[in-house]
Amino acid sequence: MNRRYIDLSHTIEDGLITYKGLPAPIICDYLSREDSRKFYETGTEFQIGKIEMVSNTGTYLDSPFHRYADGKDLSEISLEALVDLTSVIVRVPHAEKLAITEKEFLTVDVAGKAVLVHTGWSEFWNTELYFEGHPFLTEEAARFLVEAGAKLVGIDSHNIDDTSGNRRPVHSTLLGAEVLIVEHLCELDKVPDGDFSFTVLPPKFRGVGTFPVRAVAAVNA
Repeated sequence: MNRRYIDLSHTIEDGLITYKGLPAPIICDYLSREDSRKFYETGTEFQIGKIEMVSNTGTYLDSPFHRYADGKDLSEISLEALVDLTSVIVRVPHAEKLAITEKEFLTVDVAGKAVLVHTGWSEFWNTELYFEGHPFLTEEAARFLVEAGAKLVGIDSHNIDDTSGNRRPVHSTLLGAEVLIVEHLCELDKVPDGDFSFTVLPPKFRGVGTFPVRAVAAVNA
C-alpha cells in the first residue's frame, strides 16, 4: 500500500524562540566552506556546523527523565515507543475551548496509540501570541489517557499543561506513567481523520530528557 508522509515538526533556525525565557539556538559554522579549502584539494570543500541550544527547542519529545530523576532518558526509550505508532487525532479548536478535558477522549479508542490533539494553535507559532492563553490538557484528561492506555500524547500548542500557574500535573501524570509527550506539533490539519501512524525520533542521548524531533505522520495515499 502506498503511503504519504506529513511533516508535523517546526523548522529550527538561528534565533528561534520556542519557550519564552529560554535562549534561542545559535546555529553557525564551526568550519566554513571557505576555511575548509585549505585542508583539501582544489574543488573540494565541506561545511561543519555548530549548534548551541537548550533541549526544549522546536518540536520536541519529553521522556520521563524530563520530569523524574529516576525516569527513562532518551537513550532508554525503545524504538517500539517511537516508530510507526498506531495513532488517532482528536480535534479541539482553540476558538471553542482552551481547557481540554477527558470528555474529548471518552468516545476515542486510545489504547496503545499515539494521541495527537489538534487545536490549531500552531497558527501563532513564532509570534508573541503563541506564548500566552494557549490550549492545554487538564489533569483529569491526563489521568483518563493513562488509564485508557495511551502510549504517547502530542499537542500543537505551547505546552500540554496550563502554564498560568506553577503546577504541571499533565507532565507529572503522563511521564510518571511512561506516556511520552510531544509538544509544538504543527500541520495537524493536513492529517486526515482515520487510520495513520506516527513516528517521532530524537537522538539517543544519555542524561537528557527532552530533545527536538522530526515528527512524521504516515497516511494511506
